[in-house]
Amino acid sequence: MKYDFTTVIDRHGKDSLALDGLGGGDHFSPDWPKEGFDVIPMWVADMNFPTVPTIQEAIIERAKHPMFGYYRPTKEYYRAIIDWQRTRNGVKDLQVRDIGYENGVLGGVISAISAFASPGDRILLHSPTYMGFTRCITENGFNIIHSPLKQDENGVMRMDYEDMDDKLRRYHIHVAVFCSPHNPCGRVWEREEIEKAMEVYRKNQCIVISDEIWSDLTLNGHKHTPTQSVSEDAKNRTIAFYAPSKTFNLAGLIGSYHIIYNPFLRDLVQNKASKSQYNEMNVLSMHALIGAYQPEGAEWVEELRKVLTENTEYACEHIWQNYPGVKVNRPEGTYMLFLDLSEWCETNGQTLDEVMKAGWDVGVAWQDGRPFHGSCAIRMNLALPMSRVQEAFDRLDKYVFAVK
Repeated sequence: MKYDFTTVIDRHGKDSLALDGLGGGDHFSPDWPKEGFDVIPMWVADMNFPTVPTIQEAIIERAKHPMFGYYRPTKEYYRAIIDWQRTRNGVKDLQVRDIGYENGVLGGVISAISAFASPGDRILLHSPTYMGFTRCITENGFNIIHSPLKQDENGVMRMDYEDMDDKLRRYHIHVAVFCSPHNPCGRVWEREEIEKAMEVYRKNQCIVISDEIWSDLTLNGHKHTPTQSVSEDAKNRTIAFYAPSKTFNLAGLIGSYHIIYNPFLRDLVQNKASKSQYNEMNVLSMHALIGAYQPEGAEWVEELRKVLTENTEYACEHIWQNYPGVKVNRPEGTYMLFLDLSEWCETNGQTLDEVMKAGWDVGVAWQDGRPFHGSCAIRMNLALPMSRVQEAFDRLDKYVFAVK
C-alpha cells in the first residue's frame, strides 16, 4: 500500500482521549489496565492511523503565514466539498448556497431539531442509538421515542416501517433523526430501504435530520446512498450532516457541514445555529478539509476502507469461531463492532460489568454498549493496525472468554 496503516504510533501525551482519558471513574471511560499490559484503545470512535499527508501539508502551509484574523470560508473550501460529494456520492447539483458550516454534527442536529420542535416534544430515532444523540437531545429538553431495528432471518438489522409509522402517528412526531450509515450497528442502508423510510416520513409530515458522517467509510463493496438523493421530496425534506472528521481522523480540529436544499429549512436551521455567535469555523479546520478532499485523500480513503474491511472480517470470524454465545453482525460501514453478550453472560454466569472489567484489566479498552441502548452489549473500535487487533483478541482469548 502507498499509505501507512501498520505502524503502531504512541499517542500518549498527544491530546488523545482514547489513551489519556482512561480511568475517569465515570463508568464511561475504561479503567487503566493491570501492570504488565499496555492499552489497546478500542472505545473512542477515532482512528489509530496517521491521516493523509495532504492534510498536514495544508495546515502547515497556512500556519507559515503569521496572521490568523477574521475571515470567510474561501471558494476553495466550497469547491472541495462540491467536488468530493460529486465524485464520492454522485451528487451533481450541489451549490454553495446549499452548504453551511457546523462546529460539529451534534451541534447541527440540535440546531435543526430546535428549528422545528420545542423542548418537551418527541423526536423519533432508531435503536440501538448513538449515545451522542441521546445525550444532546435529552439534555436540550427533547424526548426520544425509539423505533427498534429488527434482525431478519439472516441476522441483518432492518428498519421496522410499520413501527416507525405507528409511533410518528401515535406521538404526533414531526422531527426524526436518521443515521446513515448506522452507528452503532454498521448498516449501510440500501437505496430501497431509504426510499421506504422517507415515504413513511413524508406521509407523517416529518422533517428528517440525516447524520451521514460515516458515509465515506463503507466496507466490502457497500456504497453509501445520500438520503437526499432518493426522491425530490427527500431532497426537500432532509437536513443532512457530513464531516471529514470520521473519515480522516480530524475530530480534534472541529468542523462539519450541512447540506440543505430547501431554502425554508435552510434559513430556519442557519438562524438557530447563528444565535450563539459561536458556530464559526477554525481557519486551520478549513484548510484541513481542503487538504483532505483532494485526489490524494480519495486514494487514501480507498486504502483505508480495505484495511478496515480486513480488520472487521478478522474480528467477526474470530468471534464466530471462538466465542459461542457472543453475537455480532459483520458491519457494512464504520469501523465499530457492536457485540451482543446476552447469551454468553447468561451461559457463563457473568455480568456485563464483569466482562468489560476483565477486558480493561488486560488493556482491551472497549466500551459499554448500554448507553447505545444495547442491554448487554459492548462496542469495539477496530481502526487500529491489524497487529493490535490481533493482540486484543489474543488477550480476550486468554483472559476474558476462555472456558473455565
